[in-house]
Amino acid sequence: MHKLRSGQGGISFLGFVIVLAVVGFFAFLGMKLYPAYAEYYNVVSAMEAIRREPGSSRWSPAEVMLSLEKRMYINYVNAKNVSKRNFQIKRSGTGYTLSVHYERREPLLYNLDYVAKFDRSIEIGSKLDSGASGD
Repeated sequence: MHKLRSGQGGISFLGFVIVLAVVGFFAFLGMKLYPAYAEYYNVVSAMEAIRREPGSSRWSPAEVMLSLEKRMYINYVNAKNVSKRNFQIKRSGTGYTLSVHYERREPLLYNLDYVAKFDRSIEIGSKLDSGASGD
């Protein structure tokens, strides 16, 4: 019997509880951080959709911003976290450079918060796009 028992292995109950606590903590962090990153990817997809829009390099900055606001509304971007004042539109060559920069601060645990900083720039319009005619 002693020989049979020495060949067995496994995790003890205490080891299982420790592994469960570590996995649970990282799952908790993921659930807290996911909404901020999902929102960021929605903002980026709205910006990329404008970049892919035919003729967007000929739009005025106001038209770019209006289209961006509509796309962010469709993508469920919370205006309290990302508003139009977080965007900059600058003329560059034949098109525009559209930039977003914002921070999101959320509570994590008791008196601990996390801060996520997001920054992205895309070029709207290019030499290829400027020669295309809009039908």
